[in-house]
Amino acid sequence: MTQAETSPPLWLQGRDAVIAAAAPGDWREEAPDYHYSHSVMPGQRTKHHESGSLDAIVESIVQVFEMEVSHKEDPATWVSMVTEKFRTRVNGGPWADAADIVDKGSYNILIGDSVFYGQETFESSHEVFHTAFPEGFFWEVLEVVSPPPVVTFKWRHWGSFTGEYKGFAPTGEKIEMYGVSIAKVSDDLRLLEVEHYYDPNAFLGSMTGGCPVAHG
Repeated sequence: MTQAETSPPLWLQGRDAVIAAAAPGDWREEAPDYHYSHSVMPGQRTKHHESGSLDAIVESIVQVFEMEVSHKEDPATWVSMVTEKFRTRVNGGPWADAADIVDKGSYNILIGDSVFYGQETFESSHEVFHTAFPEGFFWEVLEVVSPPPVVTFKWRHWGSFTGEYKGFAPTGEKIEMYGVSIAKVSDDLRLLEVEHYYDPNAFLGSMTGGCPVAHG
């Protein structure tokens, strides 16, 4: 049996492997750099999952998904999902498919309509958070509650608020948010459907002192 036959599929090999396997033309701009995830995140995370555990696998799949929807423009190149069937939504809101993610931007879909956010394009939404969290905005799985084919998991998203957020000065504080997601996956563990449940206003409001951002 050859190495190719024994290796797991690409989407289960981790974000770095998927980045390495991508063609130069797959990227919106250029291949993303996750050096903070390697140098800073390990010391700040609260859970360290055993390699090969379900928790580690789920975290890796979601990391690949986030990377692809943020940096690969053509859904045909996304390996983390069954693209023609995929859909996602937040807090029971409207469903969005792969085309919606390309058109609106993953951050905009995940945040939705918030008085602390306003209207952003795909590109500007990423710039907003890269500016607010220049030292990295990290994500980890806290606990997997149910196994495939319907995977329910708790998660934590955090970063140090050391850059400006929409005119609000940074405080240097660690900003954290917690949520629960329910993902339906295929037999080969690609994403079919993901529902997220969390409070975006609590997270965004913590950077604005509870003062709404004016819609423009």
